[in-house]
Amino acid sequence: MRQATAAIMKPLPGNLFRVHGENAEMRWEAMSGQGYHTPADRFFVRNHTWTPRVDATTWRLRVHGAGVRSPLEYGYEELRAMPSRTYDAAIECAGNGRRFYDTQQHDAAPGTQWGLGGIGVARWRGVPLRRLLKEAGLRPEAVDVLATGLDAPFEEYGHVRRPLPVGKAMDDVLVAYEMNGEPLPPDHGYPVRLVVPGWVGIASIKWLGDIEVSTTELHTPWNTVFYPDVTTQPVKSAFELGWNARLPLAGPHILRGRSWSGQGRIVRVEVGFDGGQSWHEAEHHGRRLVSAWLPWHISWAPQRTGAYELMARATDETGATQPLTTPRHPYGYHFDAVIRHPVEIVNAW
Repeated sequence: MRQATAAIMKPLPGNLFRVHGENAEMRWEAMSGQGYHTPADRFFVRNHTWTPRVDATTWRLRVHGAGVRSPLEYGYEELRAMPSRTYDAAIECAGNGRRFYDTQQHDAAPGTQWGLGGIGVARWRGVPLRRLLKEAGLRPEAVDVLATGLDAPFEEYGHVRRPLPVGKAMDDVLVAYEMNGEPLPPDHGYPVRLVVPGWVGIASIKWLGDIEVSTTELHTPWNTVFYPDVTTQPVKSAFELGWNARLPLAGPHILRGRSWSGQGRIVRVEVGFDGGQSWHEAEHHGRRLVSAWLPWHISWAPQRTGAYELMARATDETGATQPLTTPRHPYGYHFDAVIRHPVEIVNAW
C-alpha cells in the first residue's frame, strides 16, 4: 500500500489512486460496485499546499464585511447545533480531463495532467450559507462573498480564497461539516468546508475559516491568475473500468459508468463500441440529480478478440452534448469531449 504523501494524510494505495505531486486522482475502476457515493477513502484530493491539522475546539468561522450589518462568529459545535441540510453533490477539479488535450487531441495544456478521476460525489451535511448570511444581516447592496481557507499560504499568493457572487451564495451553497455521514476527513476540509454545487472545485473552499461579504466585486489570485472565468462544469462521462482493461471474449459484459454536468440533469447517455461509428442508448439507474451524477449501464457482447475503444457521450437537460473534440482551453479546463477508453478483449481465461 502506498502511504500518504507529505501533502495528504490518508493512505493512497495504487489500486485506488494516481498520485500527481500533492494531488491524488481517483482511479475509476475503484468506483465499481461502490454504490452512488464516492467513499472518503477513494475521493480525489486537490491541495495547493498540504492538509492542515485544525483543532475544532478552537476553530472559529467569521462572517463579516461591508455587505453585512452585524458581523458574527461561529464555533464548531454551535454550527452543528443549527438546523441542517443534506445534499448529494459532486466536487470536481477544474482541470479534470486535462491530459486528454494531449493524449487525444495532441495539443497539450499546462498543469496537472488529470484523467477523469478528479471528481467525487458525496452526501454532504451542513448549514446553508444563506442562513449565516441572513443572520449577519445581508445588505441589499452585497455583491460578492469571499471564502478563505485555513491551509498554508500558497507561494506569494496567500491563503486560498475565491469569491462567489451573492446570488450563488444565497442559492444552494452549503457550509458542510459531514461527508457520507461522518465528520469531514482532514484531507476533505475538516472541520468545515464549502460545497458549491455545479461549480468548479476551487469554489468549494476547504478548511473554511473566514467569509467576507463585500459591496464591490472582489478579485483574488484564484479568479484572476488561476481559474479566470471558470464557474460551472461541462458535461462529462466515465466508465467504471481500468484504463487498458482486459476483458474476456465470453460475454455479454455489463459496462457501467457515470455522467454528470454542472449545468443540469443528465437526460441521455449513448455508448459506442466501434470508435464512434454507431451509438447505443444506455440504461439509467439511480437518481437524476442536478448537482451530482447519473449512473448508467449497457450490455456489450464483443465478437472478436483485440483492441477496442469504448466511448460514452451524455446530454444534459440544457441540450448540451459531449462533442467528439473540444477547443483547447489555455489553462486546460473544460475538457468535455467524448473520451476514447481503450480496452482489450482476450480469449476467456
